[in-house]
Amino acid sequence: MKLRTLGVVSMLAILLANHGATAADPQVERGGYLVRVIGCGDCHTPGHFFGKPDMARALSGSDVGFGIPNLGVFVGPNLTPDNATGLGKWTKEQIVTAITKGQRPDGRELAPVMPWRGFASLTPDDAMAIAAYLKSLPPVAHQVPGPFGVTETPTVFVMSIMSGPAYAGLPKPK
Repeated sequence: MKLRTLGVVSMLAILLANHGATAADPQVERGGYLVRVIGCGDCHTPGHFFGKPDMARALSGSDVGFGIPNLGVFVGPNLTPDNATGLGKWTKEQIVTAITKGQRPDGRELAPVMPWRGFASLTPDDAMAIAAYLKSLPPVAHQVPGPFGVTETPTVFVMSIMSGPAYAGLPKPK
């Protein structure tokens, strides 16, 4: 009986096929890298703004809102592919449109705190890699509260964005 010599790639493919797994997708890996570098987890992971990000629920939505004068309070939503509370029903193309053009599938514009204008400079391949990565995450059911209009009382901690004159009236730190 002759044994065939298999290359490392062939051996890996056989092992993965026998265990129901697939080899890592370079597009998903690139998207994961970009999501980490551009800091998506900062605004979309619970606990981040308290110094203790809940990595078991990474990218599943914040627990702190951004207060914007005359607009209201906006909480970073769930970016995992959960169908009920996240991006599960969004296509990759709809995710790309949101992060590069600031528009949701229903036509609404994203809150001004979302830096989509900066992300508009992403290459189409990089934007699609981010979308592929987000769609590859395990879904996490986490409905963030809000958005809250200017007359509504937020149910989350709020970081306020203030103009110079509004800030000038605050007590100075000692």
